[in-house]
Amino acid sequence: MASVRQIRRRIRSVENTAKITKAMSMIAASKMRRTQEAALRGRPYSDLMQTLLAHLAAQIQDDEEHHPLLVERMPRRNIGLVTITPDRGLTGGLNSNINRAAGQFVVEQDAAVKVIALGKKGRDFMVRTGQDVQAVFTDVPDRPGLDEVTPVARMVIDSFTNEEVDAVYIAYAQFVNTTLQRPVVEQLLPVVPAELEVSQAAGYIYEPSEAPVLAALLPRYVEMQLYHYLLEGIASEQSARMVAMRNATDNANVMVDDLTLVMNKARQETITKELLDIVGGVAAIEA
Repeated sequence: MASVRQIRRRIRSVENTAKITKAMSMIAASKMRRTQEAALRGRPYSDLMQTLLAHLAAQIQDDEEHHPLLVERMPRRNIGLVTITPDRGLTGGLNSNINRAAGQFVVEQDAAVKVIALGKKGRDFMVRTGQDVQAVFTDVPDRPGLDEVTPVARMVIDSFTNEEVDAVYIAYAQFVNTTLQRPVVEQLLPVVPAELEVSQAAGYIYEPSEAPVLAALLPRYVEMQLYHYLLEGIASEQSARMVAMRNATDNANVMVDDLTLVMNKARQETITKELLDIVGGVAAIEA
């Protein structure tokens, strides 16, 4: 058994670790509410814009020229994948879950996959597994602006319109609640038209026409979807980090209690041994 001094030193080390994890949990908690609100506020706009474009794309007649971002190219020889992951760890299983979902997507594809990594953890995973990483974007702030995703959106749009890739998917963590973040892989391009009934199609009127409206909205749509996915990823990161650090603090406190019990037992054994030595010595003198 370790000595009392060694156990006391270990208790002090665990207590210091608990202080660090508690501070990190509090910092993540302070950021979590703000990032969650940003993600939830942007979700209705993102969903409605996606619905609008899907309905608008369905209005295009077969004899009209389709926008390049609507063109479905088959078979798919190259696929683009944008991964959104945190730059740092200490988020429980969040990073591994996103990377696992992205890796599973890559394995399932018959076409070559070209990766754009937004975040260090996704970059490290893709590089480690030997994927074709085209670009890396890191050091995204906790309060990102639209300019953070503009270069990514430009690369995605250019690669798709230049037929360097035949489809673009995005892998990110969808924020569900504080304790649950779901890894998702969704298709970003081409935009899939909605399946409208005849009565629904007749109800949509666009001025000057559908094609100019689509040409103006589609690049904006790509930017806003990437921005929304980034907000979802940041909210998931802060929530996962808060929960992970809170669990780490609780585990450290339990370990301190267990080590304190062990230290008390070791101290009691030492005291008992010293008493036995004294009693034995006195008995030997009297004899």
